[in-house]
Formats: sequence, structure tokens, C-alpha cells
Amino acid sequence: MIKTLAQFIFVCGLFLISGRAIAQDVQIELGPAEIGLNETFTIKVTLSNEKIKSYDQFPEIPSFQKQGISQSSSMNLINGQMSSSNSIIQYYKPSRKGDFTLPSFELNINGQAYSSVGKKITVGDAASANSGSNNLSDPFADFFGRSAVEDPEYVEMDDDAFFSISVDKEEIYQGEGFNLSLAFYMSESNQAQFNFYEPGRQLDDILKKIKPTNAWEENFNISNIDPEQVTINGKRWTKYKVYEATFFPFSEGEIAIPRIPWEMIKYKIAKNPTFFGANRQEDFKTFYSNAKTIKVKPLPPHPLKNEVSVGQFQIRENIKSIEVETGQGFDYNFGISGVGNINAVSAPKRLPIANLNTYDPNVRQQINRGYGRVSGIKEFNYYITINEAGEVDLGKNFEWVYFDPERAVYDTLRPQAKITVVGESKVNQAISSQRLGGLYDRISTEDNRFLNEKYKYYFTVSINILLLLAVALLAVLIIRKR
Repeated sequence: MIKTLAQFIFVCGLFLISGRAIAQDVQIELGPAEIGLNETFTIKVTLSNEKIKSYDQFPEIPSFQKQGISQSSSMNLINGQMSSSNSIIQYYKPSRKGDFTLPSFELNINGQAYSSVGKKITVGDAASANSGSNNLSDPFADFFGRSAVEDPEYVEMDDDAFFSISVDKEEIYQGEGFNLSLAFYMSESNQAQFNFYEPGRQLDDILKKIKPTNAWEENFNISNIDPEQVTINGKRWTKYKVYEATFFPFSEGEIAIPRIPWEMIKYKIAKNPTFFGANRQEDFKTFYSNAKTIKVKPLPPHPLKNEVSVGQFQIRENIKSIEVETGQGFDYNFGISGVGNINAVSAPKRLPIANLNTYDPNVRQQINRGYGRVSGIKEFNYYITINEAGEVDLGKNFEWVYFDPERAVYDTLRPQAKITVVGESKVNQAISSQRLGGLYDRISTEDNRFLNEKYKYYFTVSINILLLLAVALLAVLIIRKR
């Protein structure tokens, strides 16, 4: 009995010991409170006896830039008991000297949340080359006869690249569009390694500076930064376009686009590359575009100067000729296509010609953005009835005036369609159908304000009569009672 009890206690002890050995333990270690400007701050997460399968994004630190993540693992076998640990290290590079605060944060490791209280970090002057141990080193350096504490030396490669703002016109008319694009260029002979750094955030800041406030924007909505091969002055370049739009100024004057910065990640290359070491180091380089000025000229004098569209346009019709009966309705499509601000195209002017009736048109438009310009079509679909027999020239019923900036002239688009109308005159029938009488007809034709005033008058008179009758009745009752 005693032997059995001892065995049971021994087995339970082994279970508790082994259970403690394999229990998951997560530790979050923060780097030193004081570092040099050329050193890195780290956040290290260590997980015991289990692999790191998933983890959240590490927190941001003000005035620090994330420099990458490294992972490591270790295993120990002591007295027959095996333990292991897995670590993730996030590196941060300070951008300036000063006192900074890493606020408290929470990380999700393998589906469980772990928190840290944060830390205050002081960034001082750059440390000497042999004073810090915060930089990466080659873990296999001793294999090749080098000191394990030797830091790799990085060199900056010469680059053949630039950032540019491009406009297709530097002088335009009021209402005429100009195309603007932002792109980063690298030549075929460029040897430096680049990567984009927060392009969305940078672009938001840039557009606040360069977008004209008095212009309509047609954004080309670039969602992916794709390489494009171009030739400039006989030299081949790879172009990475980050933004493109066409602007249509509402008023004359000058549009000034300032010199703007664009930051790229540029890697330094190890002077003596190793098989296992970090053979490149992340750094940053800022490129600057040239400033641009676009002169916006006023349109020449014209009665419709402030109303017309500006561009190159043509008319599109769905019919050239048609025969209809008097009073019979038909559809007519007046389409305006071309290059310009399609969104601002207004309906054609309707000329006052007798015996032709139209209703407000249905409108449909299609806008195309590509090849550095905005084009498309806007269609006005009319329902028309004609009450008198004969030939009707729609060119005498509709017209659309615009300004052509290429020829610097006003022009007019008119329909070419001819309508042959047959049958008896419907003019008298149309007039009789418009003769309205009685209360219901007046309701549909009279001004609402007039009707309201009229019925308000009747209502007031009726109330006054009722009040007089009530007073008279009360007087009669009083007299009888006395």
C-alpha cells in the first residue's frame, strides 16, 4: 500500500514538473531607455515551448521608423527535460534626437493578447562604432575567422533616378483641361535598390499642396504602382506613376504648383557581403520635383462666354431622316462627344419653332480617363411631337455652342436630321385639349398660391357668418329668458 502511494506521488510529481516545463510563457522585452542616433531600439517577444504562429503589427513609436523584423529560436535539453523558445524582434530607427514615449500597447500572439506598459526613450548623439551592441551582426562570423562583434560596413550606391511632376500644357484657356501626373523614374543603368515608403500618406500630403482650388478634377484613380517603360531624350527609363488627373480651371489667372518632396526607401549595400549576414541596410532618400506654373487665359468675348464648354466636340444623332404622322411622338437623341469636361456639358439650346413640342430630355453620360486626357459622350434623349404636316429641319430647332481651344474659335453644333411629317393638322386638336374649364381644370392649371388665397377668403367669410349667427342666437335666448 505504501509502495503504491509512493508511486502515485512520484507520477504526479513528474506530471507537475513536465507540465511546468511545457507551459506557454510569453515575455515582451523593450530595448534600453537611452540609445544613440545611429543605434536601434527593439521590441522583443519571446514565446516558450511553442512556435509563434501568428502575431499583430508592432506599435508605432513617434519619430522612429520601423526597420524590419528578425526571428530566432533556441532549444535546451537538461536532465532529460527539453525546453524551447521562439523570439520575434522588431527594430526601430530614430529619426532625430530627443525624448520620446512608447505608449502602452497590446500584442496578439497566437490568438492571445499580451500587454506592455510602454517606455520612455531618450535618443542622444550618435554612439561610437565600438560602443554599441544594438546593431545586427553575423551569427556565423566565427566560422569564417571574423570577430562576432564586427559590424558590417555598408556603402551607398550611386543612383540614377528622379521624381517629377509633369503637365501636358503650360498655357490654357479658362475651362480647358490640363493633365497632371506624379511619377518616380529609374534609368535602366541604375544600380541602387529602391522601395516605396508609405506612398498613400505621402500622396495625401502632396495633393493638399498642389490641387487647384478653382478647378474641376477628373482623377484617373491609380490603385497600383506598376512599372512602365518610357524613353526620354533617347534614354530608357522605368516609370512608376503614383497619381494622374486632369483639371479644368473655372477662372483665369495662374495655377502655381510648388516644388514637392517624395521620400523613397534606398538600401545601402554591405561592403563585404556574407552568406548569413544582413547584406543591405534600409535608409531613406528624398527626391524633389520642379515647380510648375500654368497660365489660364480668359475666353474671347461672346454672349455665352460664361456658359459654354471648352474642348473638341462633335455631334452624334440617332436618326438622319424619319417619316412620322402629325401628333405622333418619336425619340430623338442629341449626343455630344469629344475631349473636354464631359460632366459640365449642358443641354442644347431649344429654338422657339411653332408646331414642335418637346419635353425635358433624359440625360446619359460616359466619361473615359486614359492616355493623358478626358473624353466621352453626353446624350440628351428628347421625346418630340409635331402637329403640322411638312418637312421639319431639326437643325433650326436645336443648337449647341462651345469654344474650341485648338482653333481658338467659338463653334456651333446643329442637328442634320430632317423629319417628314404627314397627315391632317393637329394644331386645333392640340389647342382644344388645352382648353380647361371647371374647378378640376383650374386646379391643374392655376397657380397654387392663387388657389390658396381664394379658398382662404371663402373660409374666412364662412367663419365670420357662423360667428354672427351664434351671437344672434345667444341674444335671442337671453331675451326670451328675461
